[in-house]
Amino acid sequence: MHLNRRQFFQHSVAATATVAAGCATVKPAAPDALIIDTHQHLWDLTQQNLPWLGGAPEILRRSYRTEEYRAATAGLNVRAIYMEVDVAETELGNEADYVLTLARGGQTPTLAAVIGGRPDSPAFAAYLKRYRGEPRFKGVRRVLHSPATPAGYGLQPAFVRGVQLLGKEGRSFDLCMRATELMDAVKLTELCPGTRFVLDHCGNPDLKAFRAPRPGETRPRHTADDWKRAIDAFAKRPNVIGKISGIAASLTPGGGAEDLAPVVNHCLDAFGPDRVVFGGDWPVCLMGATYQQWVTMLREIIASRPVEHQRKLWSANALRHYAVRV
Repeated sequence: MHLNRRQFFQHSVAATATVAAGCATVKPAAPDALIIDTHQHLWDLTQQNLPWLGGAPEILRRSYRTEEYRAATAGLNVRAIYMEVDVAETELGNEADYVLTLARGGQTPTLAAVIGGRPDSPAFAAYLKRYRGEPRFKGVRRVLHSPATPAGYGLQPAFVRGVQLLGKEGRSFDLCMRATELMDAVKLTELCPGTRFVLDHCGNPDLKAFRAPRPGETRPRHTADDWKRAIDAFAKRPNVIGKISGIAASLTPGGGAEDLAPVVNHCLDAFGPDRVVFGGDWPVCLMGATYQQWVTMLREIIASRPVEHQRKLWSANALRHYAVRV
């Protein structure tokens, strides 16, 4: 069901009052509560080559380093897990070395990293071995929604073997897919039962699928029900957790929490309170909202949920999943 802005806030207030009446522990998270951001992007265009930025919005075609991240998160108690930024393939090792050194230094919000990698590469095993003794190396991501990765790419035998190897090495794999191919990713999680998966960005749904069409608007290739079925299939897989991230970047001017609520709430209900983590997706989120706006909107959406469930989403689950301390 789609709620307009007024209905959304009326629903949130009513739900908060109803739940609070029966559960004294329900209250909004404290403004200074710990946040573990499991999707921190950093890039320095004087040092790195990100080919995809050539076609990206202008706001992303600049450097975003630790100092900019600190400014974006000012006033929030944030620690972060770095997420690879799809550098040129020849620079994967340099990116990994840089961010792991950053995490080891202990002087920035970055605690650990999910690095870029190519599971289907013949050199993937040697690449993983290079970082085997590094406790801050938590997992690998290969973006699967770029034009260079056709449908079914992640189900190739070599790719599957590489993802299975990640599980044997005790590392996770982040799934960043087109929404129309989510069932391929479900199949991958079934083929790799020993590997932990993180579903990025709530499965990348098109927010237009969750509201009435506007004049002249192109409808998504997937429906809200298509997306929900895929999320429910992921939630049945014990080796998958859901990352509440990415969707703020898709907000159109004038959009807000009520546009994100159907996606967030379905993911939280499907995966349950113990299998969800928060991701800032900064600076990509700037295409639709600032970091602070994204946090504020998410706090509004989950305000009626038990405070313990809120804490798990913001930090506790990530501390456990990524085995980090603050």
